[in-house]
Amino acid sequence: MTSSIPNPEEPASAVARILLEGFDKHFRIYGWATRAAKLYFERGDFAAIARTQTQRIDFYDARVVECVERLQREVGGSALDERLWGQVKSRYVALLSDHPQPELAETFFNSVSCRILKRSYFNNQFLFVRPSISTEHMEPDPPAYRCYYPLRAGLRATLRQMATDFGFGVAFADLSRDLRAVIQALRALVPRPLVLEANHQVQVLASPFFRGATAFLVGKVINGDSEHPFAVAVIRGDSGKLEIDAVIADPRHLAILFSASRAYFLVEMGVPSAYVEFLRGMMPSKPKWELYTMLGLQKAGKNLFYRDFLHHLRYSSDEFVLAPGTKGLVMIVFTLPSFPYVFKVIRDRPAPPKDTDREHVKAKYRLVKHHDRAGRMADTLEYSDVAFPKNRLDPQLLAELEALAPSLIDHEGERLILKHLYIERRMVPLNLYLETASDAEVEQVMRDYGHTLRDLATTNIFAGDLLLKNFGVTRFGRVVFYDYDEIDYLTEVNFRDMPKPRDDEDEMSGEPWFSVGPKDVFPEEFARFILPDARTRAAFMAHHQELLDPHWWRQVQRRIKEETVLPIPAYPPALRLAAQARRPRQALPRPTSDRHFSGVIPD
Repeated sequence: MTSSIPNPEEPASAVARILLEGFDKHFRIYGWATRAAKLYFERGDFAAIARTQTQRIDFYDARVVECVERLQREVGGSALDERLWGQVKSRYVALLSDHPQPELAETFFNSVSCRILKRSYFNNQFLFVRPSISTEHMEPDPPAYRCYYPLRAGLRATLRQMATDFGFGVAFADLSRDLRAVIQALRALVPRPLVLEANHQVQVLASPFFRGATAFLVGKVINGDSEHPFAVAVIRGDSGKLEIDAVIADPRHLAILFSASRAYFLVEMGVPSAYVEFLRGMMPSKPKWELYTMLGLQKAGKNLFYRDFLHHLRYSSDEFVLAPGTKGLVMIVFTLPSFPYVFKVIRDRPAPPKDTDREHVKAKYRLVKHHDRAGRMADTLEYSDVAFPKNRLDPQLLAELEALAPSLIDHEGERLILKHLYIERRMVPLNLYLETASDAEVEQVMRDYGHTLRDLATTNIFAGDLLLKNFGVTRFGRVVFYDYDEIDYLTEVNFRDMPKPRDDEDEMSGEPWFSVGPKDVFPEEFARFILPDARTRAAFMAHHQELLDPHWWRQVQRRIKEETVLPIPAYPPALRLAAQARRPRQALPRPTSDRHFSGVIPD
């Protein structure tokens, strides 16, 4: 029903109210999904947790579409009047004065505004480019974290109370045994000799972090001027009861636990900014945008990343250049040397022998976004209509963009507009890393390359193009896959044995004498095509020779279909507590492909 209110101010108020109601509905559904994760964990329904992680990614866009349709239905043509939106923004800011998620509501405003006005964010003057409401010191009720004081009750009693306060609906199998191991691990955090200060305390975020088959209790030990962050991994043992599996305290391991190469956490929180501030205190090198993203608030993460990008552009002067490494046949990849990310643009026509198109490539990137990345696939930020200052573009890069992706380019004065691109954290391409690596580094990184292929296979992913140039080495020395145009579900690939030559003519033939289907893969050929260097081949074969056997791949396929695949921990096996080190981990059921909740989404 179109509004007939004569006061020109009232349509602006109506639009602002509908926008905020649309966001509030989104956050209610987001909260419902995070609360459901605790119930699923207690039931041991890990497939439901994985499914919820996947489905939640699409919640936001669905609510944006709903809000746009409601505005068109209830406010009508007034909502499309650009002159109205300056007033709408003012009304909206007033509504956010006491809102517990103002920074997320501003992002929702931006998303709806771009759809309604059909103008890109780079030239939409009504967007929240800078935050209007400070989230600093926002006080959730109840508080975002709990404080415990071991000097009062003793460390063992304090830890027992912490475990009890999370209110799991499943008992621990042997909490006393687990706490002994936790105490031993926590004591190793604090330098010796240990002198407990008056402010000695343990702070723990009030809600568990759920991912896959594990719940993480996240906090820090404070003693005087020192702070020691940690995460405690809780799993369901074979008995169905809970067991503490690991204490993660090394800053490197914590950073990997919260890496964007993993699935987003499910965490119940009323004031996300309070959780982000706490996590920033634990991991100060992590940007805020990445923490919001890891909490499942990826749209807010994108918004914050763009603010960081604009800020960096303003305070830097270097040029965007083509990224080092082998040029891609599908993507144009460029970077700003002073900014630790790469920008990827899909070419209009991939170079031979690639046979694909833009929509196919975008579908592969969506697959990765919704899949368990297992710490082995880079997460991507997808943007439309991003403006770059032409005077900051290297001439060679500009020429390549104009020659290979002209359909994605618009010129607007002194700005070049890229209509679509992906942004990823920059890594050293594995092939370039190996060129200058020592023997020990080659041994380590090729061992990890093989583990990357194994981890991807365990999560039902086959990378397709296994060339070393398609993998990167992170700052922690981990190997991560980042080229997705040939990615496929492992269960859809046909792993074949190499046919034996029939005669000498077959043996000498440069072309295959047998038919090869589009999904056929011959693992026995991997070493010849992806490991041409003797040093890298030797390092790989020392640890992963079975990956050249099609039988290994078929075994993994069978386990996936039988739902007997073991989960991949987000921490090294060496961190598992001694009490659990000899226990096998419970098999993780394979998530279904259904993208709809079986339950009812609340209004």
